[in-house]
Amino acid sequence: MNREFNEDAHHRAGPAELAWRLLRALVLLALGSFTLLLLATTVLVAAPGLLDWVEDPAFQAWRTVLAAVVIQGLPFLLLGTVVSAAIGAFVPDRLLERLLPRNPALAVPVAGVAGAVLPGCECASVPVAGSLMRRGVAPAAALAFLLSAPAINPVVLVATSIAFPGRPEMVLARFTASLATSVAMGWLWLRLGRPEWLRPKPAPDHPVGGCRLEAFWRGLQHDFLHAGGFLALGAAAAATFNIAVPPPLLETFTGSPWLSVVVLAVLAVVLSICSEADAFVASSLSGFSPVAHLTFMVVGPMVDLKLIVLQSGTFGRAFAVRFSAATLAVAVLCSTLVGAWLL
Repeated sequence: MNREFNEDAHHRAGPAELAWRLLRALVLLALGSFTLLLLATTVLVAAPGLLDWVEDPAFQAWRTVLAAVVIQGLPFLLLGTVVSAAIGAFVPDRLLERLLPRNPALAVPVAGVAGAVLPGCECASVPVAGSLMRRGVAPAAALAFLLSAPAINPVVLVATSIAFPGRPEMVLARFTASLATSVAMGWLWLRLGRPEWLRPKPAPDHPVGGCRLEAFWRGLQHDFLHAGGFLALGAAAAATFNIAVPPPLLETFTGSPWLSVVVLAVLAVVLSICSEADAFVASSLSGFSPVAHLTFMVVGPMVDLKLIVLQSGTFGRAFAVRFSAATLAVAVLCSTLVGAWLL
């Protein structure tokens, strides 16, 4: 056993090797960018007619909206993934377990509030919740933390305040509606949840010692690249929505307060945007009511396509289908009630 430990320690990546990996990644990124630039130049030279399409006012407006959303959201996405990776690598899961009351009904709101103290993206909250359950935390409390952590953490709230300048009521409404949804879902699980629906799968132990740096780097790489792709996709979809959808059709959605809420709730599920950046996409969807914007930001971090897949792989499909459907309904209800009260 000691021999295996020594061999494993020998292969661990130290700070020098991690720095070399970072430098290599930056070089590859630079080479990739140069290759894309060269390819784009070649295409434009070979097909000069494309320049007319690039200079089209509609495309320029689309490009402006896309760039604005990505540039605004990228710093917060990076900050959120750094925090998430640091928590996954350095903060033990038992920390939350020690802070929770033994009574599950009381543990649910405490776990919900703890989401603001231990932030992370929605992708990271699923394995953390599974780990908490394996360590003996009540499933209702772990699920409340799963929903609240990506929705009410400081990075998300600061990003929301910048995406909606001069509107602190939007930040308060997002915090209130998201916390209310997470606590309501925890209590709902206590009342109606069945153990056979929830089957958390075993996961390998966290690395120790020098491996924590490598775990941090791998987590940062995975979360940033994964969430960054969804941010770009969401920004492109938002820009396309603003430019391509005819104004009369948009007025059909925006003219009805209830229909606009449903449309943005469904859009949040489909786009699957990271919670650190969804406020910028929401603010770019002009014409919709503040309650619809709030619904988009509350639903997104709790129910989207990638989360349904992650929950299916971690807890089982039977749980993911029931839990996602119930969370969507509760999130829309809480967003509507809180929005009508605060907005």
